[in-house]
Order: sequence, then C-alpha cells, then structure tokens
Amino acid sequence: MTIIDDLESRSDSLLATGKVIYRHKVATRLTHWTWAIALFFLLLSGLQIFNAHPELYIGKQSGFEFDNSVLAMHAAQATDGTVDGYTTIFGRSFKTTGVFGMSGPADNPSYRGFPSWATLPSYQDLSTGRVIHFFFAWFFAAAFLVWFVSSLISGHLKRDILPTMTDIRALPKSISDHLRFRFHHDGRYNVLQKLAYAGILLVVFPLIILTGITMSPGMNAAWPWLLDIFGGRQTARTIHFLCMAALVAFFLIHIFMVLAAGPLNELRSIITGWYRTDPETKEEHSA
Repeated sequence: MTIIDDLESRSDSLLATGKVIYRHKVATRLTHWTWAIALFFLLLSGLQIFNAHPELYIGKQSGFEFDNSVLAMHAAQATDGTVDGYTTIFGRSFKTTGVFGMSGPADNPSYRGFPSWATLPSYQDLSTGRVIHFFFAWFFAAAFLVWFVSSLISGHLKRDILPTMTDIRALPKSISDHLRFRFHHDGRYNVLQKLAYAGILLVVFPLIILTGITMSPGMNAAWPWLLDIFGGRQTARTIHFLCMAALVAFFLIHIFMVLAAGPLNELRSIITGWYRTDPETKEEHSA
C-alpha cells in the first residue's frame, strides 16, 4: 500500500464517523428536562383533578339544566344488573369498562374517570392532586419563560424553530423521507421537526398555561379578560384537556422518532449538547 493509499484510507475512515457538533445549548437542555419532569407530574395529577368531575363542557356554565357536555366518563347499570364503564363523546357512548368510567379488579371495581395507575395519587384525593399540579405548573411556566427569552436572544427561535419558505417547499420530500425512515443527521431540524416544535412550543404551551390560569378564580379577578378570550371557565377546562392530549400524542411520536433516528446520538445531544452528524462524502469533503 502506498502512502497516498494509506492517507486516503484514513480519510475515508474519518469521514465514515461523521463530525461531532455542538447542537443544543445549556438553556435548551435544562428547559427540555425540566419540562419532561414537570409534564410527567402535571399529567398524572391533572387526571386526578379531572376524576373529581370527569366531564368536559363548552360554554361558561355547566350542570343538569345545561346540555353542553362534550366528553364524559361514567359508570352505568344495565337492565340485567351489571355495571359497565362508558365514555360519552358528543352524545355518543362507548363501553370502556376496565379503562375509563370503571376500572380495577372485577371483585372490587373502581368507579372513576381514569384508572388508578394513571393518576397521582393513585387513590382519589383531589386536594393532594391540586397541590402537586400547581407546584409543577410553576416550574413548567418558569421553564417556558426562560426558554422563550433565551431563544430570542440566541436566535434559536428564528434559526431552529420557525420554518422558512425554503423549509415549507421541502415539506413533501421531508414527509416522504420520514415515511421511509430516511433520516438526515446534519444537526439541523427538518421542516417536520420545526412545524412540530413550533406548534408545541408556541401554541400548545402558551394555551395550556393561559387556560390553566383562566380556571383559577383568583386570576379571574385579576385578569377577567381571560374568561372572555376562552369563552368561560368550562371551555378553558376543555381546551386545557385537549392541550394535554396533544402533548401526550407529541410525546409518543417524539419518543418513537428518537428511537428510529438513533437513540444514543439523540440522547447524547440533549444531555451533553454534542451531536454526531452523517459522514461526509468525498465530494463534500473536497468542496
């Protein structure tokens, strides 16, 4: 083997590993993990609070004299004496025994919206659920404020989150690549990531914070205009629930994509900030 061949072999070896770049700054990593922890406790304690009255409405009022329920989880007794759990969505009921409305062992069923394994605490305790929920809600909101300000200052919001027209034009190709599990590890967010992150960070996060505030009687006294914006406390509660459902869906898709794209590389980037890109081709290297 000649010296030139040896140099080319070493060059090819280096190119095959790809470059390691600094992808995520400290503020991004800290807020990411703060949200992950806070949202875990917010979800479980939020379902505990929901179970105190497992029904959602559209409008400013609720009760027996109103017909504005959009979702309800309850147990009902059939004519033969058996009891089943039901979930009613826009007036149409579905039997959901074992999950929603009625859950637990057959000899000791629990009549509640969400099952015990999905709530914090596992037993019905509204006051403890509210304490946990409000505690982590402040951490969640503070992390969002820190992320938003730091992203504006560093340019992360404009550079990495908001999609450009060039990104939008690349949307069909990005969808095709994702459907075929072809991922490009160049350290930049693709258009689908930008759209997803922008939707969650700039729409769902502010909505879930503001609707949470709207449900507080104390904040209603200070900011009564929130009730007008969201159409009343009951509508705000429904929007809050839908935002939670959107976050759960995003989390599941996010975890799936991390596993599909290479979990070790993705986890290292959000823990240490360092990310390994795709290997360069000889043409890219020479250019």
